[in-house]
Amino acid sequence: MNDSPRAVPVVFFGTAEFACPSLTALARDPRYHVLGVVTQPDRPRGRDLRRQPPPVKQTALTLGLPVWQPEKCRDPEFIARLAELAAEVFIVAAYGQILPPRLLELPRHGCLNLHGSLLPRHRGAAPIQWALAEGDPETGVTLMRMDAGLDTGDIVAMARTPIRPDDDAQSLHDRLAALGAELLLRTLPDYLAGRITPRPQPAAGVTHARKITREDGRLDWTLPAVRLARRIRAFTPWPGAFALLPTGRRRRVKILAAEAVEHPGQEAPGTVLRAEGDHLRVACGEGALQIRRVQREGGRPLSVAAFLAGCPLRAGQILE
Repeated sequence: MNDSPRAVPVVFFGTAEFACPSLTALARDPRYHVLGVVTQPDRPRGRDLRRQPPPVKQTALTLGLPVWQPEKCRDPEFIARLAELAAEVFIVAAYGQILPPRLLELPRHGCLNLHGSLLPRHRGAAPIQWALAEGDPETGVTLMRMDAGLDTGDIVAMARTPIRPDDDAQSLHDRLAALGAELLLRTLPDYLAGRITPRPQPAAGVTHARKITREDGRLDWTLPAVRLARRIRAFTPWPGAFALLPTGRRRRVKILAAEAVEHPGQEAPGTVLRAEGDHLRVACGEGALQIRRVQREGGRPLSVAAFLAGCPLRAGQILE
């Protein structure tokens, strides 16, 4: 006779890399049986626009899990298929579509979403980038029971982490993804057993982290240097913070690393203050930006000294 506890049947929804550690942890935990993984369809990517599978699909196939890729998760036939599985809980992380009420009602224990911020701050598509861009001292992950709104569901559990001075969007993403997987496995048993009562999100402190676009990476030199330094970290690696050089065919240059410094002068924002050796300093709306590492369009990352050797700038020129 087998007295081992029954594995809880689960369906996992996810698309982006952020969800992969949680899927892997869930699939390898004998307390759960991942019936299948729902992810977005393969999309054209890269210069040749070949259709590429999303990261969660790749992880699911490696784990030997069934994968479903509906164009829209509200498709009635797809919902009927999920209903037949009789999963007890849906786990959602960085899926990219809003689940309709009919899907939310299917599992006995509801749908739990893992979100990369301390809700209700930074609801929406890009919580990690905006936490950096806004200068938050800390962030974290929230496990919430989903409702029909966008990241408005009741809070099940949270985990926090400080934002470090050297964090960019990639390093913070990776830390939060791992933190989320830990939080999920730590919290799920008590939640399923009814030992956790989800609590409503506070009415105060709501912010919205809209989707990042390529144009968000363009530096607005009229902003204070401290804000620009934060945006450089927030938009690394994508879309990349960039400016336009005053001359040349390949004018776009990505700013990969920089720091805010004091500058009492009155030069117009974007004015090159110093460009020699390993020093490249640019005036901002307040203070100046000391640039440390750059990348020309189509080139490789360079130190400032190597960049200036091949692309001379002089004090007084304007970066756009």
